[in-house]
Amino acid sequence: METPLTANIRPDGRLDRAGYEATGGYGALRKVLADMAPGEVTQMVKDSGLRGRGGAGFSTGMKWGFIPLDDERPTCIVANADEMEPGTFKDRILLEGDPHQMVEAMAVSGYAIQARYAFIFLREEYRPAARALERAIGEAYEAGYLGEDILGSGYHLDLQLHTSAGRYICGEETALLSALEGHRPLPRAKPPFPQQSGLWGRPTVVNNVETLCNVPHIVNHGAAWFQGLSRTEDAGTKLYGASGKVNRPGAWELPMGTTAREVVEEHAGGMRAGHRLRGMLPGGASTPFLTDEHLDLPLDFGHVAEAGSRLGTGAIVALDERTCPVGMLANLERFFARESCGWCTPCRDGLPWTERILRAIDRGEGREGDLDNLALHCRHLGPGRTFCAHAPGAVGPLESGLKHFREDFERHIRERRCPWE
Repeated sequence: METPLTANIRPDGRLDRAGYEATGGYGALRKVLADMAPGEVTQMVKDSGLRGRGGAGFSTGMKWGFIPLDDERPTCIVANADEMEPGTFKDRILLEGDPHQMVEAMAVSGYAIQARYAFIFLREEYRPAARALERAIGEAYEAGYLGEDILGSGYHLDLQLHTSAGRYICGEETALLSALEGHRPLPRAKPPFPQQSGLWGRPTVVNNVETLCNVPHIVNHGAAWFQGLSRTEDAGTKLYGASGKVNRPGAWELPMGTTAREVVEEHAGGMRAGHRLRGMLPGGASTPFLTDEHLDLPLDFGHVAEAGSRLGTGAIVALDERTCPVGMLANLERFFARESCGWCTPCRDGLPWTERILRAIDRGEGREGDLDNLALHCRHLGPGRTFCAHAPGAVGPLESGLKHFREDFERHIRERRCPWE
């Protein structure tokens, strides 16, 4: 099983530039600068079937194809490294473990869209990653992989690391761009999309860290190779994670389409003694619940959507039979309510209401009609009802929780207490 994204990550320390070059590092950058036109790189990525690993799953090559290469304005490329989804930590592993892979990915991807400026937007709490990236960026400039006339090709790219104060909404690409410009991180109306008017009004592509890190390997080995890494129609490998009461919480690079059972039982070591998996958020905290009946579901974009959830970041948050689902959901809604940017009324006011109702039910103070009220909030905060995807993502676990764990909610109200206490 090939693991291109994590092959260079070593327990005894990360590779410096020379060590990265010894593994073939920066070969993809040399190849595109010497032998490939920008459009050829974009077409190869499109042919590979690479889809965004940040949650949306949009075609990366198609996203790049929307950049107007004949535009006189300087083009920008931005890596979204503001990883703040509860239970998700896959990008941190790549940034800390193999920072030169990230730098090369930015240079190759930047060349494909003829970007003049590149930014890595990093959450402030990722300080080891920041130190690793700063060192790698400096080494790349010294070796001529960044800056003016890269490797004598005539291509110029300046890369800057931007550490952000951090808000969950900064994971949304237009809010991230607002923050990068120094403004309050509010999402923007689309259209225009960032490819037409992004950072400071310039054509801009925003991609997730894991997405970008795939690009040098696709260039080195080809689109067919990348498709062959997967077990299903969605190409490549995926960094899957597992947290909750499993024996070995962590993240592992596995073929796209690996089942949830393999992730939980083989790689995470199964549930801790005395615990049984009852449900799971398959792609981070903003994805709808699946249950233990879905353990053999291939974790890819299509299969997970058919089952009523989303692949998201591929980070499984496991719910065991000893944990109160009402309390768990109350904690999640509290997080999402606090992280609302406050721009639109349904999100700003609706999410705190869901948390208050859930807290009351969890304390044994629930009332008749509370579940109908929660269901109403799920509809009013759902897709198409709010300015951005924050609120729809926030109520995804709640709406599915009302479906899969309804008896637990009803017991709280009927017995006027939390049955798990």
